Amino acid sequence: MKRTETWPAETRPPGVAAVDPGSVLLPGHDVPLGRYTTVRRLLPQRQRRMVGAWCFVDHFGPDDVAQRPGMEVPPHPHTGLQTVTWLLDGEIVHRDSLGSVQPIRPGQLNVMTSGHGIAHSERSPEAHPPVMHGVQLWVALPDPARAGAADFAHHADLPRWRDGELETTLLVGEIAGERSPAVVHTPLVGAQLELSGSAPVAMPLRPDFEYGLLAMSGAAEVDGVSVEPGALLYLGLGHNQLNLRGTAGSQLMLLGGAPFEEPLVMWWNFVGRSHEEVVAAREDWSAGRRFGVVADDSAPPLPAPELPTTRLKARDRSGDVHG
Repeated sequence: MKRTETWPAETRPPGVAAVDPGSVLLPGHDVPLGRYTTVRRLLPQRQRRMVGAWCFVDHFGPDDVAQRPGMEVPPHPHTGLQTVTWLLDGEIVHRDSLGSVQPIRPGQLNVMTSGHGIAHSERSPEAHPPVMHGVQLWVALPDPARAGAADFAHHADLPRWRDGELETTLLVGEIAGERSPAVVHTPLVGAQLELSGSAPVAMPLRPDFEYGLLAMSGAAEVDGVSVEPGALLYLGLGHNQLNLRGTAGSQLMLLGGAPFEEPLVMWWNFVGRSHEEVVAAREDWSAGRRFGVVADDSAPPLPAPELPTTRLKARDRSGDVHG
């Protein structure tokens, strides 16, 4: 999809991106995750497939899990992506086929890089907090990282700072002169923004990045557009500053990055470039190849669903079909 320019190319300052033709408010739709958790899926959607390399956004909770198991997602595979897990409430134990066994709690970050293949599970411990609330995000990996080795990292200490009524916690990437310790493979940013009042606040943005803002709790307004909890506002390219206001206590997730131009095939837990890649990943998982065995988790692995009867098509970040 060709973007509409807001000024003639010959008069645009060098290095400044064209502004996308307008923001898009994306409501979430409910998707079951495991036996006990329902998430609101914000990406991908028909109107918008990606924000930078962010290709998948699930927001879950806040859910009362005091008398329930909490999150229960058995071993399953991934290729071609990074998973980024962030909690506002609750606790999850990550286990993977590298041998990692790592609890994650609010304020901590888990980043799992699948490379060519990894398997993992996510479960709340038996004794867990009464509320579960957080996000699970995917980042599409470029060549050659998507064919490389798998990796897992836990970050308990992240950059955090306050500017007036805005507190920022930087999960991945760079913003406002700060850099996260998390390893990423494309230019991108992910940050939690928390408001302590209702006064307008501003944050510098890169005009060559496209951005999206997810309201996790409370409400926010960006340039006159309201964002309610569980909705994602796509902001597009060409913005130098985020102008934001909301209610005290609002918790928001800012996602951004350089446009990811490679068309992707996304099916089940796999991110590839072709129908054949996805078929091979499914066959390897079903045959017990490539992905390994999840440490300290005896539950049966999730079986791969049947492939559709039609050929899987690669789509670009705007949803246009390729191939």
